[in-house]
Amino acid sequence: MLNKEEIKKIIPQREPFLMIDEVEEYVPGEMTTAYKYVDKDEWYFQGHFPGNPIMPGVLIAESLAQAGAIAILSMEENKGKNALFGGIDKMKFKKMVVPGDKLKLEVKIIKRKGPIGVGEGIATVDGVLAAKGEFTFAVVG
Repeated sequence: MLNKEEIKKIIPQREPFLMIDEVEEYVPGEMTTAYKYVDKDEWYFQGHFPGNPIMPGVLIAESLAQAGAIAILSMEENKGKNALFGGIDKMKFKKMVVPGDKLKLEVKIIKRKGPIGVGEGIATVDGVLAAKGEFTFAVVG
């Protein structure tokens, strides 16, 4: 298990944009399983939507991307670098994510060539699919 402070040693995101609370498991260059605990006091719920808080899909995608970044940026040759979005493909949102949910983020790196790669991400709540998609990334120094 990695806590937030250990996560910050791998990826550059910081509050309020750090979208991972803990990492259960990761294999550098291959995969990550992480969690986001969706709290009622999250900054984005002030406007999305008042009286009906729903985690924005784009932030679910960002959470998956950060989980993938754990796998990529934990590789020895990528330490201290950043992983940037190159594209998002096949993204589907299947379930609303709301305060109190424990969002499980599973990302597998399915392709890598030099600094470019693709991760396949699945986000679930209590075993129910919330979102899935593929993320193209570029590692930059």
